[in-house]
Amino acid sequence: MKENLTDLFGSNVFSVSVMRERLPKKVFAEIVDVMEHGGNISMATADIVANAMKDWAVEKGATHYTHWFQPLTGVTAEKHDSFLTAPQDSKALLQFTGKQLIMGEPDASSFPSGGLRSTHYARGYTAWDMTSPAFVKEMSCGTILCIPTIFVSYNGEALDKKTPLLRSMEAINTQALRILRLFGNTQAQKVIPQVGAEQEYFLVDREKYMKRRDLIYTGRTLFGAPAPKGQEMDDQYFGVIRPRVGAFMADLNEELWKLGIPATTQHNEAALAQHEPAPIYTTCNLAVDHNQLTMETMKRVATRHGLVCLLHEKPFVGVNGSGKHNNWSICTDTGENLLDPGDTPNENLQFLLVLACIMKAVDEHADLLRCSAACVGNEHRLGAQEAPPAIISIFLGDQLDDVVEQIVANVESVKLLARGTLDSGVSTVPVLNKDGTDRNRTSPFAFTGNKFEFRMVGSSDSIAEANVALNAIVAEAFCQAADLLEKAEDFNSACSKLIHSWMSQHQRIIFNDDGYSDEWVAEAVRRGLPNLRSMVDAVPALTTEKAEKLFTKFGIYTKSELEARAEILYETYVKVIKIEANTMIHMAAKHFIPTAIAYTTQLAQSISSVAGACPTADLSVQKGLLEKVSVHLADASAALEQLKPLMARVDAIEDIKEMAHAYHDAVVPAMTALRIPVDELELLVDKDLWPVPTYGDLMFEV
Repeated sequence: MKENLTDLFGSNVFSVSVMRERLPKKVFAEIVDVMEHGGNISMATADIVANAMKDWAVEKGATHYTHWFQPLTGVTAEKHDSFLTAPQDSKALLQFTGKQLIMGEPDASSFPSGGLRSTHYARGYTAWDMTSPAFVKEMSCGTILCIPTIFVSYNGEALDKKTPLLRSMEAINTQALRILRLFGNTQAQKVIPQVGAEQEYFLVDREKYMKRRDLIYTGRTLFGAPAPKGQEMDDQYFGVIRPRVGAFMADLNEELWKLGIPATTQHNEAALAQHEPAPIYTTCNLAVDHNQLTMETMKRVATRHGLVCLLHEKPFVGVNGSGKHNNWSICTDTGENLLDPGDTPNENLQFLLVLACIMKAVDEHADLLRCSAACVGNEHRLGAQEAPPAIISIFLGDQLDDVVEQIVANVESVKLLARGTLDSGVSTVPVLNKDGTDRNRTSPFAFTGNKFEFRMVGSSDSIAEANVALNAIVAEAFCQAADLLEKAEDFNSACSKLIHSWMSQHQRIIFNDDGYSDEWVAEAVRRGLPNLRSMVDAVPALTTEKAEKLFTKFGIYTKSELEARAEILYETYVKVIKIEANTMIHMAAKHFIPTAIAYTTQLAQSISSVAGACPTADLSVQKGLLEKVSVHLADASAALEQLKPLMARVDAIEDIKEMAHAYHDAVVPAMTALRIPVDELELLVDKDLWPVPTYGDLMFEV
């Protein structure tokens, strides 16, 4: 690192401190007021800000600017425009106006829209999100000034992930302030959801990656037998970071810090070649931007080091998949965390009401939360190897769970379990104060001291939808609580009764034990909790009457926006599985089956040659191997021939929902049927002949 961390951090961000230095005081005050309270800035102010932003970016080496937005593809989008204007007297002039800063006009028909836009209705608008600072990206095509924006259609429909997110943040702010006012808090003027997203990923050697069409086309290995050693010894987790990976991490940190992303933690994850960084919490929409930038930067930095960053949720079978733990809390602008229970949560009425609201929200909208984490890669991950199950539940831990049970039982004076201490038995090590609870790695929604960790989000997915859902469902519960309590004559009594009522009604959502167990699946059925195992099972949650009522009440989604997103999810599932199936067909037909044929031919010729030279030679091993390979070769060929016509039949289905279910119910099992014999062949065919790098090559040689 060439600079001190404090000097490096945020050096590529047009932050509030940079604006304070570069803008006139009156202009700066207007900008900050709109950022904090909403509203519009004048065009004169916009021109001044744009010019200052341009000058700052040009000093950083920028030649172009872009409206950086997050369409419904799940990745970011940008169109670069130069600062150049028409030359005068053969001299170049640089210009960036307030109008260019505030609004852009990308084509809205070439992004997924779920029918909201068609090719002949192409106009869309990007609009500056002032609450997320502009930044410069140092790219191979040059240094680019990036202005975070929303993306909407000509008719105002949200065509992106950020617009609903900002709407949901306004909803929870409004309703949370009502709750705070009931408790006499008149100081807080804003309540902001805070998020920190841990990001798991794999690194593989780029040269080996380029020899695997499945990794190139789909981001995961569609074939591959387990390596002789996987993660069984648990020696990768928190292990010493290998030099090549360490060099990547050091470079990555520097790039993230320049972008103002507070990445603080780095370590090896449980699976071989798997790693994780984690940032400090920040405002919800900024955290979403930061996570998108983190994924993009990881890929770019990996290339510099001759590596490839795999963000797929399950690039290798048999080892841990990758997730994204979305740590979510609610804080006021005065620094109060509404999820902080304090030293005596049993006596903290405000915290208990917030907890009751969250229990109600998660129980009533478990299907929406599951849907918010629905992506194709998560199909392979949820329910095993440190990934939570598809059943939504809340983990509170012993202390809070005991408080809830006492409240439900109407105990007159709720007691608090002592936290206790931990004596290691080593005289030179201090006695430790224990936390109020242990942790549960199998829970999808776990309370971890002063926040909830939503562990379901896939590693490749945007965290926007998860936070839209969390903000919205909790805003609804806050609203319902405020509606009741604002009318109460005796607030404390009414609040206590409401807490008891809601905790009693929704206690079923609490589960503190092993989420992987078969017993929990049966218990969840008894409790009436939904178990939406597949993405295609989860999508209908978006278009229920309950979801429509929730989202339209707070202006987060319209009915048509919800229907569009459901359509896009089905389309995405179909497209991803189709690409994977076609890739399997290509690799089996062009790589694996020809290799197996060549190997059996060699074996047969060798057997014939040895038998001719030495008729008494024992050839049972060679013949047995030839027979085994031939059996798996025949199975692979038969599975391949079944998959091809099946794809054609499924593709002929006209209804996208029906097609998605057909891909899930028929094509995916057919893909598994093709994989099994090919993986068996990998274990039998001569390593020198096998056409692609194996799991051992990919996971151990970085």
